[in-house]
Amino acid sequence: MSDHKGAFLLLASLPGAKELLGNKGYDSDWFREALAERGITPCIPP
Repeated sequence: MSDHKGAFLLLASLPGAKELLGNKGYDSDWFREALAERGITPCIPP
């Protein structure tokens, strides 16, 4: 399973955070948008 698909399962349980560091495996538009909706700034290389 790719990282960003696994992240979908964990997204609701992310603790409150301002930023999220991730590798290229987390680079997807839907994941970046979901983080933004939660007020989390992604730091993920394209």
